[in-house]
Amino acid sequence: MAAEPGEIRDKQYFLERVSREMDEDAEIPAWDAPQQLALAARILAAEGHESGLAGQLTARAEKPGTWWTLPFGCGFDEAAPERMVLVDEDLQPVNGGARPNPGVRFHLWIYRKRPDVRAIVHTHAPYASALACTSSPLKTIHMDSAMLHGTAHLPEWPGVPVADDEGRIISAALGEAKTILLANHGLLAAGASIEEATYLAVFFERAARMQLRAMAAGGFREVDPRLAEEARAFLLQPQIVRPTFAYWARRISTMTVGSRA
Repeated sequence: MAAEPGEIRDKQYFLERVSREMDEDAEIPAWDAPQQLALAARILAAEGHESGLAGQLTARAEKPGTWWTLPFGCGFDEAAPERMVLVDEDLQPVNGGARPNPGVRFHLWIYRKRPDVRAIVHTHAPYASALACTSSPLKTIHMDSAMLHGTAHLPEWPGVPVADDEGRIISAALGEAKTILLANHGLLAAGASIEEATYLAVFFERAARMQLRAMAAGGFREVDPRLAEEARAFLLQPQIVRPTFAYWARRISTMTVGSRA
């Protein structure tokens, strides 16, 4: 309904209107999980998250107790749908095939505790890794990092996460949060979708870079918690997350085409 001349409507009206209009206008391709996971890997590679073979991506598959992930030895920038492997709860390939990165074992602990989590991104991105080497957790200091408000912090490194003990420690530290800064390690994003986990991971690294720059400049001022919570809810809407992922996917496609020209 159109507003009367001079009528002032509250913020909630506009938040709901914007959400509705974005939902109506969004055009999102119908990717399956392997396609989406491959795109996520290439997006992260383009964002500078590559660190050799360190870091992993996983996503729940349709069959309970199975997950999609990259095979060991495959870099983010080499990801393709046909290279994705389906593994069981003991990280054994389903129906044969390549083995996954053994580091994804701690992901399984998160999936068991968090039925809301559909995908996990863990990387050793440079700025998040640098921040992880300080005693500072990730703080909400800018509107562009508000979707990360409430990020958890594991203050002590438990060692290389290839066994069950590390999974128990990391999943407990994550709690009900969607993101966590792992001391002397890197970042982890646990999303309701592959798109959301990727979105959180990309903005996590950008937020860590911003925080380190602010720290170098003399410090930072945190966003008001009430406004940060409001912004987090707004920025985590699928109406924003999904088109953002789709944009990054188009950008990756354009870069790939350009490199072949």
